[in-house]
Amino acid sequence: MTPNAFDLDSWSDQWLGRVEQALSDWIHPQAPAGLGQAMRYAVLDGGKRLRPLLVWAARQAVAGESGDAALDEAALRAACAVELIHAYSLVHDDMPCMDNDVLRRGKPTVHVQFGQAQALLAGDALQALAFELLTPDASVIDDHVQARLCRLLASAAGHAGMAGGQAIDLASVGMRLNEDQLRHMHRLKTGALLEASVMMGAACGSPSAETLAALQGYGQAIGLAFQVVDDILDVTADSNVLGKTAGKDAANDKPTYVSLLGLAPAREYAQTLLDQALASLNKSSLTHTQALTAIAQRVVNRNT
Repeated sequence: MTPNAFDLDSWSDQWLGRVEQALSDWIHPQAPAGLGQAMRYAVLDGGKRLRPLLVWAARQAVAGESGDAALDEAALRAACAVELIHAYSLVHDDMPCMDNDVLRRGKPTVHVQFGQAQALLAGDALQALAFELLTPDASVIDDHVQARLCRLLASAAGHAGMAGGQAIDLASVGMRLNEDQLRHMHRLKTGALLEASVMMGAACGSPSAETLAALQGYGQAIGLAFQVVDDILDVTADSNVLGKTAGKDAANDKPTYVSLLGLAPAREYAQTLLDQALASLNKSSLTHTQALTAIAQRVVNRNT
């Protein structure tokens, strides 16, 4: 099958149906004092679900024609866990103490809808739930796989990943970063969790060290490309299309690839990163990479 023949929408719909059902089942509405409603509001009925898609695409790539129910369950749990971490980060990032945004996924942000204290707690609870999902009781998933998934996700979410990148972002308001500094910030803030999604899917299998290195290269390129395109859309799309406030980076005087390079060079750089991602896939020696290829192309060519 060639990449052009791969139906990404059909493939995504089938997989994400399982993810959405699992998220709905695992985020309990009966959490105390309305906390469950805030958690569900933050996660369900919205979002691209790019990270879960990357988990499953990488799982399929390393599994090939063979199937393993336990590893498939591990991939489903990993997909949900990484989405919970992403959702919690958005809840906290949108709060007045950080980006102070009022619109997310086409609806009021969690702190606007439920109040700041409830939003803070909802984010905390989603983060904890992510690791609970990765370590289920009486599971058929090998302990080594569970531990590996936890470490990948924790590393990507913590000071050496997403949280560290957000700290740099907040400290860089009004500053002019050079390209190396901007790349470092975005590799942590956005890229680390996207890269981890790929590596978590790969951890639900037994790829060689060479294949893992190639998949990591793919994940790093896609992670950075996603943020470059995000910077582009912030100045070219409107809020109704984006589902979040457009133009806020410029309004908040934040460094972006558009402010650093200009619009046309930023678009060229996104295409260069796509080429790097696809070249890494070609080095992986994997034959079932159609989904990973199609996802990379959509990340760079998207309009939302």
